[in-house]
Amino acid sequence: MPDSVRIVACPTCRKEVRWEPQSRYRPFCSERCRLIDLGQWASENYRVPASEESPSSENGDPQR
Repeated sequence: MPDSVRIVACPTCRKEVRWEPQSRYRPFCSERCRLIDLGQWASENYRVPASEESPSSENGDPQR
């Protein structure tokens, strides 16, 4: 049976990372890359898009 370990690219440096329990920092290749990514979130360089809720949805109004 062939080795079926998934290989992903590190989000920071694009190095190949084996997706397995032994890959301690997956999906990152190292703690350094993990901390760089965390710093990007902390400095608000990355953001999750969101839309404002209308006032009627906050009150549980089902007519939206």
